[in-house]
Amino acid sequence: LPICLVLMLPFLTSCGATADLPTVDKVELEQYAGTWHEIAKLPNKFQRGLDCVTATYTLKENGRIKVFNKGREVEKQDEWKEITGSARVPKADDPGRLKVTFFWPFAGDYYIIELDEGYQYALVGDPSRKFLWILAREPQLAESKITELLVRASELGFDTGAVTRTNQSCYLKPK
Repeated sequence: LPICLVLMLPFLTSCGATADLPTVDKVELEQYAGTWHEIAKLPNKFQRGLDCVTATYTLKENGRIKVFNKGREVEKQDEWKEITGSARVPKADDPGRLKVTFFWPFAGDYYIIELDEGYQYALVGDPSRKFLWILAREPQLAESKITELLVRASELGFDTGAVTRTNQSCYLKPK
């Protein structure tokens, strides 16, 4: 989520939550930290024209999480857009619901809807159902898992017909 690339910035505009959105009951932030590749998303204006999108989460001593997002411009493949923000878990008893800030004092919802036990993939969205991401530790994820996550998102009221795949070719190793 930058000004041009923002995996989380779109949440700043998601104030009009409709129905509650269930999240995971447990998140070990130490395991969640690290780099995630964007596999698919509901399109948003903040990421328009970007591919090879990643989000890197780093735990900070003050208990917050540094959020670093970057993506490559499709039209100028030698140019990258980046943004840095922070995240926090407002309620310890609800660890799947984070608040992300890129421009203080505005904070958006970052809800971890599904999370692999091994922290290899995640489904993230917001209560307005306008923003959705499938994230994975690797630049590719099995089609069967993508389908499973999209079915879950659809059941929760997301418009999965509008979901687009993110090109991650710049991270794939040549065969």
